[in-house]
Amino acid sequence: MLAVMQKYSDQLEAEVQERTLELEAEKQKTEDLIAKMLPLPVAQEPVAGNPVDPEAFDNVTIYFSDIVGFSLISAKSTLLQIVDLLNDIYTTFDATIEHFNVYKVVLRLLF
Repeated sequence: MLAVMQKYSDQLEAEVQERTLELEAEKQKTEDLIAKMLPLPVAQEPVAGNPVDPEAFDNVTIYFSDIVGFSLISAKSTLLQIVDLLNDIYTTFDATIEHFNVYKVVLRLLF
């Protein structure tokens, strides 16, 4: 009888450990997603169980861009060429802003 109870207890402990690992993995995914969507200091507050207070910033830059002639370029290019072009542009922007303490919000408008 004791052996049966011990076996059952071991099975339960193994299941609890497995579920705990699954929960931790999901928690990490959630934290990673929040960190991608919000500035790091803001993202860390709810994870730590703290409320997020609104802030005002004196120096803010809002940058809008357009690729002049993109419709013509895309009409004369292959899909892979367009993807490569956009990837190069975004990579250049990302490399540039990486040197500064900035939070990038990407908004893609299609007209």
